[in-house]
Amino acid sequence: MTQELLSGLNGYDIPCRHTIQGGESMVCLITHGFGSSNDSPTAQLLAGELPRHGIGTLALDLPAHGDSPVDGDALSIRHCLDDLARAEARALELAPGARVVYFSSSFGAYLNLIYLSTRPHRGTRSFLRSAAVEMPLLFHTPTPEQAEELARQGFLMLDQGYVRPLKLTPAFLADLDAHDLFQLYRSGEEQVCMIHGDEDQTASPEAARRFAQTFGARLIQVPGGDHSLSGPGMPQLVVREALEFYLAP
Repeated sequence: MTQELLSGLNGYDIPCRHTIQGGESMVCLITHGFGSSNDSPTAQLLAGELPRHGIGTLALDLPAHGDSPVDGDALSIRHCLDDLARAEARALELAPGARVVYFSSSFGAYLNLIYLSTRPHRGTRSFLRSAAVEMPLLFHTPTPEQAEELARQGFLMLDQGYVRPLKLTPAFLADLDAHDLFQLYRSGEEQVCMIHGDEDQTASPEAARRFAQTFGARLIQVPGGDHSLSGPGMPQLVVREALEFYLAP
């Protein structure tokens, strides 16, 4: 595993980890969930397994996440998409001519779908784990304490088992509201496969089903699966399904 700092497009560096050796015919760009990092258990599992099948991996830290040098003031949809574009370009620098695929979790899946809809990209297949397709709605009902904190100091500090406390600004919350996937997403030539637990209490399973039906994505539903899909055998199931999806003719 190689750690790198990529020079970003917005005045800060982007921490990433990759397994790319240079001869791969396929590379996977990994985007983590809200409050997570490029060193998440899922990213580690992918980095250990995908190279066995000839697929290099590159995982990045989104702004204000993991080892990112910026805080929530720099967290915006545009910055996230810029960083995804920079990471994709780096993967192709390391493995020129490789086919690009995506693996994205939760908030990262929401971003990946916006990226596919609004930015030039090289990826052909996108595997989405516990996709937060209704991401803006997750912050529409703050607790009384959160509402008071936002009114008092002008931002929220969230620490719900995250890698580091996450600063959320009104500008970021408004940015989410301006990016409704059901209005924004445009299906193109990419193939999209989703995997979602039917007991996910964070990202609505019903919304995932509605998205898949509306846009023709394949949906794998996991009985008893929570948001992390961390039950017995579930992480391994996620990796097997992703590999099958990437390697299918």
